[in-house]
Formats: sequence, C-alpha cells, structure tokens
Amino acid sequence: MEQGKSVAFIITHTIKAGQEERYEAWLMDILSVVSRTSGYIGREIFRPSPGTETYTSILRFDSYENLNAWAESDTRNALVSCVSDLLTKGDVHEIRTGIDFWFTPEHVKPPKPWKQFLLVLSAIYPLSQIIPYLLTPLLNALPPLNHPLIRGLLIATVVVGLMTFLVMPRYTKLVKRWLYEEVEEVESLIQLSHQPKSFRSRFYSSKKKRR
Repeated sequence: MEQGKSVAFIITHTIKAGQEERYEAWLMDILSVVSRTSGYIGREIFRPSPGTETYTSILRFDSYENLNAWAESDTRNALVSCVSDLLTKGDVHEIRTGIDFWFTPEHVKPPKPWKQFLLVLSAIYPLSQIIPYLLTPLLNALPPLNHPLIRGLLIATVVVGLMTFLVMPRYTKLVKRWLYEEVEEVESLIQLSHQPKSFRSRFYSSKKKRR
C-alpha cells in the first residue's frame, strides 16, 4: 500500500444492555491512548441508535503500517480484554481505504437526506463554476478537447476527482458534528477523559436521570 494514504480502522462493539456507563468510561480511556500513537489522524465515534446497543468507532491513520501497528499492539489487546465480557459479538473491526467519505458503517444512523443534499450541493456548486473557467484556456488551445462531449467529460472528471480525494474527506470532517448528530454528543463525552473519575460519575448519573 502506498505511504501517506489515509486509512480507516472501523470498530463495531455491541454491548450488553445496562453497561453503557462502563463502556463509555473505557471508550474515553482507549481514545486517549490511541490519540498519542504514531500516525493517528483523527476519529469519529457513533453511539447506539435507538433500540440498539452498538457503538461504532472510526479511527483514521496516515498509513496502513501505522494502523496495523495499533490494531495488533499489546496495548490495544490489553485494553480490549478489559471489556471483553461486555461485548456480545466480540471485537469486530475492519480496515477501509479509498473514497470512504460515502461510506456509512453498519449500525450507524446515516445523515439525514436533506443534510446530505446541502452538503453535496454546497461542495459541487462552487466547483462547477470554477473548474470550467479554469479549463477554458486549455480547451481553447486544444480544439479537439473543446468538443461538447469531451469538454463535459473532462470537467466532470476534474470535479469528481476533487470531490472524492480532496474536498469531501476534509469537508465532512469539518461539519461532522452537524452532519452526524451522534458525533457531537460523544465527542463532548470524550473531552471528559481528562476529568477525575468522580466528575465522570456525576456526569453519567445526570445523563441517566434525563433519559
């Protein structure tokens, strides 16, 4: 695999009912550890949808080698063993590469259609205006490329390429709290990882009372 390409480590954990507090505390601890590992880029955490007990975590690394080093590390194995009794389906994980911004992991509630529409529209519209303008000098200099069908294909190729490999991976990360409603709540929980355990306990207790 080429160096420098982002890869995603997708972990799916289905836990026993009533064990949310223990799992969430563990989740904060393991994310605190992985965030300091070599090649770590970022994460997205999805809490269970209503009626389920499945957590999905997406960890992004700068290369397959760094991801694999974490996935097979003694540190991760030891941490996972601490909650193995909570996992009804075991430690399920997979590796994804390429154009994964369209990918919604199983058990994760997909973004609302109107949000997807606005996201894609707001990305494509500027490109659809800028790219033809930038390509016009080249197309005029090479008349065969200025044929309507070829011109349209070239413009579409550039727009889709930019959307796939440059714009959308960064754009979706920028607006993930708006796009995926679950992420905002979980990311706020993760910030508690540096708080005393007594503070965490009070926080979880208050959340249970609100449910």
